[in-house]
Parts: sequence; C-alpha cells; structure tokens
Amino acid sequence: MQVYLADHSVAGPAESHERFHFTRKHLGVLTTEDCLTLDDWGKQSGVDVQGDLMLQIDIEGSEYEVFLGASDDLMKRFRIIVAEFHLMDQLWNAPFFNLASRAFSKILQTHGCVHLHPNNHSGSITREGVTIPEVVEMTFLRRDRLQSPEFVESLPHPLDRSNRDHPDLVLSRHWLGGSRGK
Repeated sequence: MQVYLADHSVAGPAESHERFHFTRKHLGVLTTEDCLTLDDWGKQSGVDVQGDLMLQIDIEGSEYEVFLGASDDLMKRFRIIVAEFHLMDQLWNAPFFNLASRAFSKILQTHGCVHLHPNNHSGSITREGVTIPEVVEMTFLRRDRLQSPEFVESLPHPLDRSNRDHPDLVLSRHWLGGSRGK
C-alpha cells in the first residue's frame, strides 16, 4: 500500500520507507504556499485516479473545513475515514455548531460512523445531561460497505484503550446509535 503523508510542522515522517510519500504542507480549505486542499493534495501526490482510498486525519481543528472543501467525488473514494475531531466541547457555541454539523452531514452522506472513542487527553464537559469530550476519534465506513448495524451498549468500547494515563471518559447514552441513544 502506498502511504501519502502531509504535515507542515515536521520535516518528514519519523521513519522512511519506499512507500511513504511526504508533502510538507498543512491540509486546509485553500491551496496556498504552505497549505493544500484535500483534492489538490490527492492530485499533486499522484494518487491513482481509480480505486478506494483510506484517510487518517488529525489536523487540530481544521478537519471541519477540510471535509467541507473536499469534492463529493473524492469523499466517495474513501472506503474508510479515521479522523480526530477537535473542539467538540464547543458544540454549544452556535457558529461552531453550524460548522461542525455541516461537516458531519457531508461525511454522513457517503459514510456511516462505525466507531467512536472519546480521547481522554483533554477532558470533557457535561451540559444538559450530555457529556461531550473535547476530542473524539471517529471511524467512518463508506455506506456501500456497511452491513446491518450493531450498536454498542456503552462507550468507551471494551476494546478501546486510553490515550493517556487519565481515567477513561464515559460518554452519555446520547452518543449510542439506534434507540439506545434516546
């Protein structure tokens, strides 16, 4: 598998490999000298124009704009998306809620959330009975790959592991799928 990496904050990957292709730029909503859109990164990287892709993304709060700026054609190519979503504790803030809800709506047009994990590195807030971690790691699977859904009874899942030596963040039932989230 060819691996394409982008990060403006480091000179290169921690280890080199013949299948690693590194671009020293941030991902963002516009292509500039230091930044690339997801679509432009794919084009400049020489990613095969056919076939499925997997995206793993942790870009410290820019993920919402990056997903909103991605073309529908590119989104459909991602069989799997693993993303860390930051600033989730700001969902009670109307402008941020509008941005985040549009980004999630776009992702959910083509993908379903198959796993989420509250990152215990930063903490959480509870408001109106809903616990919201500052950072949530989510895995999405393209809808044509989804089979009948199975819902978990609690989060974190027994197979999840802590990000740090802090207590696990336990999410309220609102995060659970199907009728369990009600």
